[in-house]
Amino acid sequence: MEIRPLTLADLDLLADIDATIESTRYLHVHQSGEGLSLGWSLEERTLREKFIQSNPVDDNAAFLFRQIASGADEGLALVAEHQGMLVASMLAHLRPDTRTLRLVDLRVDSDYRRQGIGSALVFQSIREARDRELRAVKAVSSTSNVPAAQFLLKAGFEPTGLDLKRTSNHDLVKEVVTLFWYASLD
Repeated sequence: MEIRPLTLADLDLLADIDATIESTRYLHVHQSGEGLSLGWSLEERTLREKFIQSNPVDDNAAFLFRQIASGADEGLALVAEHQGMLVASMLAHLRPDTRTLRLVDLRVDSDYRRQGIGSALVFQSIREARDRELRAVKAVSSTSNVPAAQFLLKAGFEPTGLDLKRTSNHDLVKEVVTLFWYASLD
């Protein structure tokens, strides 16, 4: 297994990484209070049926992968290669205005999960952030992606907020809420 910087030649191969999300659990968001006295809590619950969602590289991430690989933007784009095949990738974008590194995309092929590849890639982003003397690495996940939440917790990230309306005005009703995560470095 080799972890190396992403090259422009790798861009078309990113789609071959099977990053399907599967879970039998979700994070339920409970909202209490009103006005400026609002509060939220998260509780892991069992889904009625197994959640399976294909997870292709979205257009924004594809554009940023290209920008960072070509040197047009600052950040970190890495791939893990095994026997000539890409099995994982990680994309992190430098945010000098907030002195953070934003973990934009992390994907590990389903056949190669639970082998430490994702952890190695995230720790590379943390090391990059430390080397640049940044204050944090930040990430975003969804309450429907419990494996991502568990992974981020294990990697030292803390949930720091949520957005009940990031994708629609009814995210809480659909139980798909956006979670914000930080790994503080100071």
